[in-house]
Amino acid sequence: MKLPIYLDNNSTTPIDLRVVEAMMPYLTEKFGNAASRSHAYGWEGEEAVEKARTQIGKLIGATSKEIVFTSGATESINIAIKGAYEMYGEKGNHIITCVTEHKATLDSAKYIEKHGAKVTYLPVNSLGQINLEELKNAITPQTILVSLMHANNEMGTIHPIAEIGKITKEKGILFHVDAAQTAGKIPVNVEQMGIDILSLSGHKMYGPKGIGALYVRRSNPRVRLAPVVHGGGHERGLRSGTLNVPAIVGLGKAAELALEEMESEAKRVADLRDRLYKGITKELDEVYLNGHTTERLPNNLNLSFAYVEGEALMMGFKELAVSSGSACTSASLEPSYVLKAMGVGEELAHTSIRFGLGRFTTPEEVDFAIDKVVGTVKRLREMSPLYEMAKEGIDLKSVQWNPH
Repeated sequence: MKLPIYLDNNSTTPIDLRVVEAMMPYLTEKFGNAASRSHAYGWEGEEAVEKARTQIGKLIGATSKEIVFTSGATESINIAIKGAYEMYGEKGNHIITCVTEHKATLDSAKYIEKHGAKVTYLPVNSLGQINLEELKNAITPQTILVSLMHANNEMGTIHPIAEIGKITKEKGILFHVDAAQTAGKIPVNVEQMGIDILSLSGHKMYGPKGIGALYVRRSNPRVRLAPVVHGGGHERGLRSGTLNVPAIVGLGKAAELALEEMESEAKRVADLRDRLYKGITKELDEVYLNGHTTERLPNNLNLSFAYVEGEALMMGFKELAVSSGSACTSASLEPSYVLKAMGVGEELAHTSIRFGLGRFTTPEEVDFAIDKVVGTVKRLREMSPLYEMAKEGIDLKSVQWNPH
């Protein structure tokens, strides 16, 4: 067993060796620029790119012509939100999103607010779900776009995308879905779910980093987005820049593998996740599951451990690569804005740990993690007077602390 054990697959996944194998020729002898139309090297590159478009399209139920390559989900989300606002701004200036979205969505929303947009940020309940009635009530004649994530990157809760898609279709509003956490892990179908624009990322599904895709619907309705990057007219003018052929080939292969293995992999990983949860909660009390019990990603487990200090917890988990919150926001010491939005108290939010299992996680690693977590929490609680008081039945909220 290699230490530290990697349990942070919601922030990135290791690249599958079958993906590396598919990419290798395009890093060496097949180095042509896919936009070079005048010779065999270019044609070879273009052919590889078109094959990848088809592979990604199949994964999400789209055609190859609807796939645009980007540097990752963050860029895809920026193009979706800013591009839709610029293109349809004359029709209306209102978009709807949610308080627990990824920073790429929230920051893009803040950006268009500075440029005249009105944004509604829907709240979530204690399980991290939005209320569909609140969504319906938020829609106005000015609404042009609803942008929501399929599943949350921190606490794994899945939104009922197909039901939301029905609402947006009835109202004639565009629907953008951030599927970075779900594409390749659980079924995603843009037709069945009524999705008009979708963002995904290679490194969340055992593909390379720095590559992603944006699905843009071509019929009923035909979606048009204004480009965020200009020059050269690549990717139908939506995203200029020389295509990263090796990474695109890798993303295509990762999508193909994910589609083939999704069902069996989701079951295997969910079983391991449940094993981890049961193993921890059998030995420890005062452990709280964050997010929905059933409507959640198969590989995600987000737990808060009462009466321990968050920093000390992470220090005690040296042999486990886990995260507190999301990798994109973990540079700040603030407790997770996602957990705060769900009403998790500050102390508990500070002790929340996200375990992200993956394709290469083994039962032995899970058992090792259980022992590590249980041992660390027990040790820290032995040193915690608060835990002792709580066990004695003292209501800590009623305690008058003497400041001296």
